[in-house]
Amino acid sequence: MTDDVLFLSGDRVTRLLDPDAAIASQRAAFTALGERTADLPGKIMHPSRFDDSVVFAYVSRLSADTGAVAKFGSVNPANARAGLPTVHAVISALDPHTGRLVAVMDGTAVTTLRTAAGSALAVDALANPDAAHLAVLGSGTQALAHVRAIAQVRDLAAVRLWSPDPARRTRAAATLDAELPFPVEAVDSAHRAVTDASLVATCTLSTTPVVRGAWLAPGCTVVSVGSFELTRREADPEVLRRAAAVVVDDPETAAAHAGPIVDALRDRTLAPDDLIPLGAVLTGRRSARTGPDDIVHYNSVGLGIQDAAAAWAVVRAAQKERP
Repeated sequence: MTDDVLFLSGDRVTRLLDPDAAIASQRAAFTALGERTADLPGKIMHPSRFDDSVVFAYVSRLSADTGAVAKFGSVNPANARAGLPTVHAVISALDPHTGRLVAVMDGTAVTTLRTAAGSALAVDALANPDAAHLAVLGSGTQALAHVRAIAQVRDLAAVRLWSPDPARRTRAAATLDAELPFPVEAVDSAHRAVTDASLVATCTLSTTPVVRGAWLAPGCTVVSVGSFELTRREADPEVLRRAAAVVVDDPETAAAHAGPIVDALRDRTLAPDDLIPLGAVLTGRRSARTGPDDIVHYNSVGLGIQDAAAAWAVVRAAQKERP
């Protein structure tokens, strides 16, 4: 059986899933959710009793012509201090007709690319067309990936980047500044990074807020990818109170897992119907931004359907390379 199975390293996944392909895969994923045509069982997120790691397992299926995809992995916040990705995972894809194993691939690379691409898709759907000043809170793998991905959908003029570790934020900013056609500056506070920004991306594993609603400029779009479980809270309650629209990847999943969303539902800052699915925005079933001065908040907890769409994009690209 293994003779025909694709085994795809992280480097190969990254080569096969270029930024445009990654964003296209996420558009397919969220459009399928918006049209209610995807299979999306609930995900497992289990905090360890031994340390601050979290084990996760997702299973999903995008469409009839793509088979089921499973991702298993863990989030290890301490990795950041060693300069390692905080997420490690493996993904398996099954044949849509027989269930036979088609591919096993590096889930860390897929997660990095699909998460940032999903945020870029959200920015494209929710942010003002002329949004050009990006604040990034975080300096790890996702922070760098988010700058690169958002640059695909907006003509960025400048980026300010902050994280608590001066050396890491300086290194991350220098890496991006050398690579991209706009200035990327490391700054010494989250407040300074966010002030007057038209786009904010929070890419941390923080358990306390790193962005505050009082700092947000009119028209700002805030994208949060680190509030993926009950103990993670990147945005303070004022972000959600000031937001004209709170958009999520999936309302049911966000209401069960996203710390700030759970808090806002509990204290009745938000009602369940206030959570707008990104897929519903893409398919025209719901609206989010109503004017240029609206503050819009997008909270992503990550969904298996994102992995399914990205994994099958990788599989099909790899199959085309076969002799």
